[in-house]
Amino acid sequence: MLKVTRRINGGVPMPVPLHEPAPTSDERARAGYRAAVHDVQRNLREALKLVAVTLKEGEAPFALAGSYGLWARGGPEPAHDVDFMIAEEDAPRAKDLLAERGLNVVQPPEDWLFKVYVDDAMVDIIFRARSEPIERSRFDYADELEVESVQMPVLSTTTLMADKLGAMEEHACDFGKGLPVARAVREQVEWDVVARETKDNPFAQAFLFLLERLEVIDPIGDAG
Repeated sequence: MLKVTRRINGGVPMPVPLHEPAPTSDERARAGYRAAVHDVQRNLREALKLVAVTLKEGEAPFALAGSYGLWARGGPEPAHDVDFMIAEEDAPRAKDLLAERGLNVVQPPEDWLFKVYVDDAMVDIIFRARSEPIERSRFDYADELEVESVQMPVLSTTTLMADKLGAMEEHACDFGKGLPVARAVREQVEWDVVARETKDNPFAQAFLFLLERLEVIDPIGDAG
Protein backbone atom coordinates (compact mmCIF):
# COMPACT_ATOMS: atom_id res chain seq x y z
CA MET A 1 0.00 0.00 0.00
CA LEU A 2 1.30 3.51 -0.79
CA LYS A 3 2.54 5.59 2.09
CA VAL A 4 3.42 9.23 2.70
CA THR A 5 5.56 10.56 5.50
CA ARG A 6 5.19 13.34 7.98
CA ARG A 7 7.63 14.83 10.42
CA ILE A 8 6.79 15.05 14.10
CA ASN A 9 8.39 18.01 15.87
CA GLY A 10 11.04 18.16 13.17
CA GLY A 11 12.17 14.62 13.98
CA VAL A 12 12.34 11.40 12.00
CA PRO A 13 9.82 11.09 9.16
CA MET A 14 7.00 8.78 10.17
CA PRO A 15 5.04 6.71 7.62
CA VAL A 16 1.34 7.41 7.31
CA PRO A 17 -0.72 4.77 5.47
CA LEU A 18 -2.96 5.93 2.68
CA HIS A 19 -6.24 4.01 2.79
CA GLU A 20 -7.81 3.11 -0.55
CA PRO A 21 -11.16 4.75 -1.09
CA ALA A 22 -14.21 2.56 -0.57
CA PRO A 23 -15.60 1.11 -3.82
CA THR A 24 -18.36 3.12 -5.39
CA SER A 25 -21.84 1.71 -5.86
CA ASP A 26 -21.09 1.24 -9.58
CA GLU A 27 -17.90 -0.67 -8.79
CA ARG A 28 -19.74 -2.88 -6.32
CA ALA A 29 -22.46 -3.52 -8.89
CA ARG A 30 -19.90 -4.49 -11.55
CA ALA A 31 -18.11 -6.81 -9.12
CA GLY A 32 -21.44 -8.41 -8.20
CA TYR A 33 -22.33 -8.86 -11.87
CA ARG A 34 -18.98 -10.51 -12.64
CA ALA A 35 -19.41 -12.87 -9.70
CA ALA A 36 -22.93 -13.75 -10.84
CA VAL A 37 -21.74 -14.44 -14.41
CA HIS A 38 -18.94 -16.62 -13.05
CA ASP A 39 -21.45 -18.67 -11.07
CA VAL A 40 -23.70 -19.08 -14.13
CA GLN A 41 -20.78 -20.20 -16.29
CA ARG A 42 -19.61 -22.69 -13.68
CA ASN A 43 -23.09 -24.21 -13.53
CA LEU A 44 -23.30 -24.34 -17.33
CA ARG A 45 -19.97 -26.16 -17.54
CA GLU A 46 -21.16 -28.73 -15.01
CA ALA A 47 -24.38 -29.22 -17.00
CA LEU A 48 -22.36 -29.54 -20.21
CA LYS A 49 -20.26 -32.35 -18.71
CA LEU A 50 -23.24 -34.20 -17.25
CA VAL A 51 -25.23 -34.18 -20.50
CA ALA A 52 -22.19 -35.14 -22.60
CA VAL A 53 -21.31 -38.07 -20.33
CA THR A 54 -24.93 -39.28 -20.37
CA LEU A 55 -25.11 -39.20 -24.18
CA LYS A 56 -21.72 -40.90 -24.47
CA GLU A 57 -22.67 -43.68 -22.07
CA GLY A 58 -25.91 -44.22 -24.02
CA GLU A 59 -23.93 -44.28 -27.30
CA ALA A 60 -26.17 -41.62 -28.82
CA PRO A 61 -24.26 -39.78 -31.60
CA PHE A 62 -23.95 -36.09 -30.75
CA ALA A 63 -21.64 -33.09 -30.89
CA LEU A 64 -21.10 -29.97 -28.84
CA ALA A 65 -22.39 -27.00 -30.82
CA GLY A 66 -23.27 -23.33 -30.43
CA SER A 67 -21.38 -20.83 -28.32
CA TYR A 68 -19.89 -23.45 -26.02
CA GLY A 69 -18.63 -25.32 -29.06
CA LEU A 70 -16.88 -22.12 -30.11
CA TRP A 71 -15.61 -21.68 -26.55
CA ALA A 72 -14.08 -25.16 -26.75
CA ARG A 73 -12.37 -23.94 -29.94
CA GLY A 74 -10.92 -20.84 -28.26
CA GLY A 75 -13.79 -18.35 -28.31
CA PRO A 76 -15.08 -16.35 -25.34
CA GLU A 77 -17.17 -18.22 -22.78
CA PRO A 78 -20.92 -17.54 -23.02
CA ALA A 79 -23.29 -17.23 -20.07
CA HIS A 80 -26.68 -18.22 -21.46
CA ASP A 81 -26.97 -21.91 -22.32
CA VAL A 82 -25.21 -24.95 -23.76
CA ASP A 83 -26.06 -26.42 -27.17
CA PHE A 84 -25.68 -30.01 -28.30
CA MET A 85 -26.73 -31.39 -31.66
CA ILE A 86 -28.10 -34.87 -32.27
CA ALA A 87 -29.64 -36.55 -35.31
CA GLU A 88 -33.40 -36.17 -35.53
CA GLU A 89 -33.77 -39.96 -35.59
CA ASP A 90 -31.94 -40.18 -32.24
CA ALA A 91 -33.93 -37.45 -30.48
CA PRO A 92 -36.47 -39.73 -28.72
CA ARG A 93 -33.72 -42.04 -27.48
CA ALA A 94 -31.57 -39.14 -26.27
CA LYS A 95 -34.57 -37.68 -24.45
CA ASP A 96 -35.13 -41.01 -22.68
CA LEU A 97 -31.45 -41.35 -21.74
CA LEU A 98 -31.39 -37.92 -20.14
CA ALA A 99 -34.69 -38.42 -18.33
CA GLU A 100 -33.50 -41.79 -16.97
CA ARG A 101 -30.45 -39.97 -15.58
CA GLY A 102 -32.88 -37.94 -13.49
CA LEU A 103 -32.48 -34.72 -15.45
CA ASN A 104 -35.38 -32.35 -16.06
CA VAL A 105 -36.26 -32.79 -19.75
CA VAL A 106 -38.71 -30.26 -21.20
CA GLN A 107 -40.32 -30.09 -24.65
CA PRO A 108 -40.93 -26.42 -25.55
CA PRO A 109 -43.38 -25.33 -28.28
CA GLU A 110 -40.52 -25.27 -30.83
CA ASP A 111 -40.30 -28.46 -32.88
CA TRP A 112 -36.55 -28.38 -33.53
CA LEU A 113 -35.13 -28.98 -30.04
CA PHE A 114 -35.82 -30.02 -26.49
CA LYS A 115 -34.33 -28.60 -23.31
CA VAL A 116 -32.59 -30.16 -20.35
CA TYR A 117 -32.27 -28.36 -17.03
CA VAL A 118 -29.55 -29.14 -14.50
CA ASP A 119 -30.67 -27.02 -11.58
CA ASP A 120 -30.77 -23.53 -13.16
CA ALA A 121 -28.45 -24.35 -16.09
CA MET A 122 -30.17 -24.82 -19.45
CA VAL A 123 -28.97 -27.17 -22.17
CA ASP A 124 -30.56 -27.16 -25.64
CA ILE A 125 -30.59 -30.46 -27.51
CA ILE A 126 -31.03 -29.50 -31.17
CA PHE A 127 -32.13 -31.97 -33.84
CA ARG A 128 -33.10 -29.58 -36.65
CA ALA A 129 -30.88 -26.79 -37.95
CA ARG A 130 -31.81 -24.10 -40.48
CA SER A 131 -35.17 -25.81 -40.96
CA GLU A 132 -33.53 -29.09 -41.98
CA PRO A 133 -33.37 -32.34 -39.99
CA ILE A 134 -29.91 -33.06 -38.58
CA GLU A 135 -28.46 -36.33 -39.84
CA ARG A 136 -25.75 -38.44 -38.23
CA SER A 137 -23.43 -37.60 -41.12
CA ARG A 138 -23.23 -34.06 -39.73
CA PHE A 139 -20.92 -35.40 -37.03
CA ASP A 140 -18.50 -37.14 -39.42
CA TYR A 141 -16.12 -34.19 -39.31
CA ALA A 142 -16.49 -33.35 -35.64
CA ASP A 143 -13.28 -33.52 -33.63
CA GLU A 144 -12.85 -35.35 -30.34
CA LEU A 145 -11.71 -32.66 -27.91
CA GLU A 146 -11.21 -32.60 -24.18
CA VAL A 147 -13.75 -30.17 -22.76
CA GLU A 148 -13.63 -29.69 -19.00
CA SER A 149 -11.78 -33.03 -18.65
CA VAL A 150 -14.39 -34.90 -20.73
CA GLN A 151 -13.61 -36.18 -24.24
CA MET A 152 -16.47 -35.30 -26.56
CA PRO A 153 -17.11 -34.57 -30.24
CA VAL A 154 -17.14 -30.86 -31.10
CA LEU A 155 -18.34 -29.53 -34.45
CA SER A 156 -15.71 -27.93 -36.67
CA THR A 157 -15.12 -24.22 -36.24
CA THR A 158 -16.32 -23.59 -39.80
CA THR A 159 -19.59 -25.42 -39.15
CA LEU A 160 -20.03 -23.62 -35.83
CA MET A 161 -19.58 -20.20 -37.43
CA ALA A 162 -21.85 -21.08 -40.36
CA ASP A 163 -24.53 -22.18 -37.88
CA LYS A 164 -24.05 -19.03 -35.80
CA LEU A 165 -24.34 -16.69 -38.76
CA GLY A 166 -27.08 -18.73 -40.37
CA ALA A 167 -29.22 -18.26 -37.26
CA MET A 168 -29.05 -14.47 -37.49
CA GLU A 169 -32.34 -12.76 -38.14
CA GLU A 170 -34.04 -9.45 -37.39
CA HIS A 171 -34.53 -10.13 -33.69
CA ALA A 172 -31.24 -12.00 -33.15
CA CYS A 173 -28.53 -10.02 -34.85
CA ASP A 174 -26.03 -8.76 -32.26
CA PHE A 175 -22.84 -8.01 -34.18
CA GLY A 176 -21.22 -6.72 -30.98
CA LYS A 177 -21.32 -10.19 -29.45
CA GLY A 178 -20.32 -11.90 -32.67
CA LEU A 179 -17.16 -9.86 -33.27
CA PRO A 180 -15.10 -11.18 -30.32
CA VAL A 181 -16.00 -14.73 -31.32
CA ALA A 182 -14.97 -14.20 -34.94
CA ARG A 183 -11.70 -12.55 -33.89
CA ALA A 184 -10.86 -15.41 -31.54
CA VAL A 185 -11.37 -18.24 -34.03
CA ARG A 186 -10.76 -16.52 -37.39
CA GLU A 187 -7.66 -18.58 -38.24
CA GLN A 188 -9.61 -21.84 -37.83
CA VAL A 189 -12.52 -20.94 -40.12
CA GLU A 190 -12.93 -21.52 -43.85
CA TRP A 191 -14.71 -18.24 -44.40
CA ASP A 192 -15.52 -18.94 -48.05
CA VAL A 193 -17.48 -22.00 -46.90
CA VAL A 194 -19.31 -19.91 -44.29
CA ALA A 195 -20.16 -17.32 -46.94
CA ARG A 196 -21.43 -19.97 -49.33
CA GLU A 197 -23.59 -21.70 -46.71
CA THR A 198 -25.12 -18.41 -45.51
CA LYS A 199 -25.42 -16.63 -48.87
CA ASP A 200 -29.22 -16.42 -48.60
CA ASN A 201 -29.11 -14.77 -45.18
CA PRO A 202 -28.65 -10.98 -45.53
CA PHE A 203 -27.76 -10.58 -41.85
CA ALA A 204 -24.96 -13.14 -42.15
CA GLN A 205 -23.69 -11.48 -45.32
CA ALA A 206 -23.72 -8.09 -43.62
CA PHE A 207 -21.70 -9.51 -40.73
CA LEU A 208 -19.14 -11.01 -43.10
CA PHE A 209 -18.89 -7.63 -44.87
CA LEU A 210 -18.22 -6.00 -41.50
CA LEU A 211 -15.48 -8.54 -40.74
CA GLU A 212 -13.85 -7.70 -44.06
CA ARG A 213 -14.05 -3.94 -43.49
CA LEU A 214 -12.55 -4.33 -40.01
CA GLU A 215 -9.80 -6.52 -41.52
CA VAL A 216 -10.68 -9.38 -39.22
CA ILE A 217 -10.79 -11.64 -42.30
CA ASP A 218 -9.48 -11.33 -45.82
CA PRO A 219 -11.94 -10.40 -48.57
CA ILE A 220 -13.97 -13.44 -49.51
CA GLY A 221 -15.16 -12.50 -52.97
CA ASP A 222 -18.25 -13.95 -54.62
CA ALA A 223 -19.82 -16.63 -52.41
CA GLY A 224 -21.40 -18.21 -55.50
